[in-house]
Amino acid sequence: MKKGVEVSVAAALAVQLARAEVISAYPITPQTHIVEYLSELVANGELEAVYINVESEHSAMSACCGAAAAGARTFTSSSAQGLELMHEMLYVVSGLRLPVVMTTVNRALSSPLSIWGDHADVMAARDTGWIMLFCENGQEVVDSLIMAYRIGEDRRVLLPVMVNVDGFSLSHVIEPIEFPSQEEVDRFLPPYQPLFSLHPDRPVTMGAYGMPEIYSEAKYAQETAIINSKDIVKEVFDDFANRFGRRYNLVETYNTEDADFVFVALGSIGENIKSAIEELKKEGKKAGLVQLRLYRPFPWKELIDVLKDKKRIAVTERAAPGGALNGPLYTEIATLLYNNGISTKMENYILGLGGRDVMPETFIDIYKGVAREVSEVPTKEKNFMFIGVRG
Repeated sequence: MKKGVEVSVAAALAVQLARAEVISAYPITPQTHIVEYLSELVANGELEAVYINVESEHSAMSACCGAAAAGARTFTSSSAQGLELMHEMLYVVSGLRLPVVMTTVNRALSSPLSIWGDHADVMAARDTGWIMLFCENGQEVVDSLIMAYRIGEDRRVLLPVMVNVDGFSLSHVIEPIEFPSQEEVDRFLPPYQPLFSLHPDRPVTMGAYGMPEIYSEAKYAQETAIINSKDIVKEVFDDFANRFGRRYNLVETYNTEDADFVFVALGSIGENIKSAIEELKKEGKKAGLVQLRLYRPFPWKELIDVLKDKKRIAVTERAAPGGALNGPLYTEIATLLYNNGISTKMENYILGLGGRDVMPETFIDIYKGVAREVSEVPTKEKNFMFIGVRG
């Protein structure tokens, strides 16, 4: 049975179903509702876990690092400046191969100060060695968090997993969500059995000093692990579908079968793109949507299979390039197609920054080639278009 619940609360309930044992948190908008509700569950005895209040996000991730190293199933959540304050520890956790699960409620980075959603925070952390999932709606948030533990704790993986949720436009809305029973989740997600853990009776060394003679080998092993994790992610998605009836794919598609034009997007903005596609259908026009559910490791093969025959690709991004020629998602897709000998028309649109609304009409304009910005023609210095800029 589905029930209406705020998505942030639903995320907390998913962590409860996963039987997290240690939660460490520091409040920051717009993720606070998740850890706030988890603190209530722990205080009321509804979740048997240790809840650690800390003085910063850096400390929150440090506490998760220590708890996971000791063999506990851990969770934290953050946003924006909080995620960047964790930045050092994101590398430490992935390098130590600790399966911490974190919800990043995506928010714009200062300055100027903004509490609203875009993808600047996760794009700044995209190469820290974490497996990264993106969600379009509340049901996906619940399911992704449960699957995240199964993925990260698999001994063929042993890596942290970040579940990305758009701030406010997804995190604070109330949606009908179906929750599996505790018994169903327990069958899907067994107790965490670490391969190595810190214990006084079984001393081990973790994170020792890496001399130049071994550092490259350690990073190569870590890189190999995250690349190979894609197969395990698919396995977990398949098992989840068999048990719960909801199918997830590394790359999701909508109306792409006979469409020569496709949008590419991350996160909840896909719902507005789908609305635009339905309006275009009424005019007899064909457009599709390609969404990356898995962003790290990058699902290159699955993207090639979808994009190889398209004549026009519009990559939409909610993060400014920061002086680069294109946005980060466009750059990866363009490199992928070039390396595989695929030549197609690609366009890069920067939109929805700092929580700016992007309505379906904007995507219809993009399809029709009439979207406008301040400087309308890309130049050698930049190959993207800012959408909806006034001035």
